[in-house]
Amino acid sequence: MEKIVVEKSPALKGRVRISGAKNAALPILAACLLGTEDIYLEEVPELQDVHIMCQVLEALGSEVEVLGKGKLKINSAGLSEYKTPFELMNKMRASFLVMGPLLARMGKTENSLPGGCSIGARPIDYHLKGFRALGAEIHEDIGNITASCDELVGEKIYLDFPSVGATENIMMAAVLAKGETIIDNAAKEPEIVDLSNFLRKLGAKVTGAGTSTIRIVGVDRLGGARHAIIPDRIEAGTFMVAAAITGGDVLVENVITNHIKPVIAKLKESGAEVIEEGENVRVIGRPLPEAIDIKTLPYPGFPTDMQAQFMAYMTQCKGSNVAIETVFENRFMHVEEFEKMGADIKIDGRSAVVIGPKRLHGAHVRASDLRAGAALILVGLVAEGKTHIHDIYHIDRGYEDIEEKFRNLGAVISRVESEEI
Repeated sequence: MEKIVVEKSPALKGRVRISGAKNAALPILAACLLGTEDIYLEEVPELQDVHIMCQVLEALGSEVEVLGKGKLKINSAGLSEYKTPFELMNKMRASFLVMGPLLARMGKTENSLPGGCSIGARPIDYHLKGFRALGAEIHEDIGNITASCDELVGEKIYLDFPSVGATENIMMAAVLAKGETIIDNAAKEPEIVDLSNFLRKLGAKVTGAGTSTIRIVGVDRLGGARHAIIPDRIEAGTFMVAAAITGGDVLVENVITNHIKPVIAKLKESGAEVIEEGENVRVIGRPLPEAIDIKTLPYPGFPTDMQAQFMAYMTQCKGSNVAIETVFENRFMHVEEFEKMGADIKIDGRSAVVIGPKRLHGAHVRASDLRAGAALILVGLVAEGKTHIHDIYHIDRGYEDIEEKFRNLGAVISRVESEEI
């Protein structure tokens, strides 16, 4: 097993290019099952989750060819399987996104319940409710779900919660359904818009992505397309916080600033200077940041995927800082690790109060999930001595070349073989 070792680092300086968004790439890869001609994808991040999704596509009968860094050619004309291999489903919950496309193309799909990060219950009931509304019959067995239909027929679907995964899965099922489907209280995330743009290039009729009402008129078949994945707003936010927490000066390249408005607003509130320059954003930190409060919400609110990184930042902000988590339960698991390093944090239900600034010290810590792992790197940059981060496979699920990108900014960070702790 490997671990990442971070040492107290100088203020980060330089430029970093943001990779394509994992959370846009995964549904778009699933949507490739709907196409019947060659599909060319660019800006695909080279991540463990993406690799698993490509394996899922191949297991179902798609041809996947790597054309170069971040470039894939996919052809699903010969789609032959409707059953997703358990060992792949178990590794990543996003693999459940193939269910909608398979239902649309094959009329049947069989999946085991998905794996992935352990940040609380993410009921797939919203997905299943949508499939049922479109005419699918759902059978649940222990850990297994089968959906089948003679044909899918468009319907009006109201989501009780604007679930990103359910919005994506229902969209993909509906593009080949008969008639019109309307998804109300749909998720508005940029990744939904990217999926919609991709589906439209394939020949789908989708309107309203990015608003709470998405309309889809079914077509008979989808073709091929060429598409570049949008930049990863969470990776961008992570490096912006890294600049601020170290009092650095970093130019973050390949960013859609509209996607990270809450992150920009909160960094400015803390006293950091944030300069937007087209597709780039420059962040200049200050020595003693002001206290900030955050409350996670579905997009366009403050992203839950940036909560842990901002809590890392709060350990260096003066006074009392508050983080309220409304999106996922069980998402304060990083707090225990921060406390090992000297952080002063009190949790009450879904709220956490962080008292800063605190002089932190290195320790042996574990990444409990993807964003918690990134947050531990941020804390390690300002903690005295060495921080040893274990279970870094979580980090590799969502960040491409993370140590190299940090090293290029002047961070003292390395990946080494881990002795068990």
